[in-house]
Amino acid sequence: MTRTTQSKRLMTSLCMAMTSLLGSYADAQELEYKYEIGGMLGTSFYLGDTNTNSLYKNNGLAGGAMMRYNINPRMSLKFNLTANKISGGTEGASTYIPTSDGEKIDFNNVVYDLGCQYEISFWGYGMGKGYKGTRRLAPYIHLGLGFSCADNVAMNIPVGIGVKYKVAERVNIGLDWAMHFSLTDKLDGIEDPYAIKSGFLKNKDTYCATMFYVSYDICPKLRKCNNDI
Repeated sequence: MTRTTQSKRLMTSLCMAMTSLLGSYADAQELEYKYEIGGMLGTSFYLGDTNTNSLYKNNGLAGGAMMRYNINPRMSLKFNLTANKISGGTEGASTYIPTSDGEKIDFNNVVYDLGCQYEISFWGYGMGKGYKGTRRLAPYIHLGLGFSCADNVAMNIPVGIGVKYKVAERVNIGLDWAMHFSLTDKLDGIEDPYAIKSGFLKNKDTYCATMFYVSYDICPKLRKCNNDI
């Protein structure tokens, strides 16, 4: 056996060993993904002139689509486009609602919401295989800004909490609760019935959505081509 042949065999053995080590290292790491896309379905209700304090009164159907941009295992930006049905009326209201003709008022509206929320998880979210010590179950809080569209378009401030669970490496489920403080008093079609001067959030309509969602991770961060899904 010549020295050249021995050198070739030695290099081959070293390459195989390095490949094996790198493969083991990669397996030990937790693959992260840039984005999640998914759908949401749940219920919504309204707080306003005809319902001042009763949670989950006159529940309606809510649903839509969502996308998350995962900044790191604890922080995300979530974008949503949802439709939320709200309803109510003056009959059975806890307070007297003055109207111009003295008749009862009933309304059924759909509020379309386009928004973005900044989410912070209480601990790192992931499969828990890597050195970062992530967990498959993670509660979170969020705060954001959005636009509500019913009879008119107005801004809203969503504030809420949630919990998410990683079913598989790329599949997530979660439960999200958000109160949307709108900057309008027109979502129920009853604008300022008491003729009280409104403030920033005073005398405005609010709606709440409780959503169950399923999402799928796309665009791995650790691969050479982040466009692979």
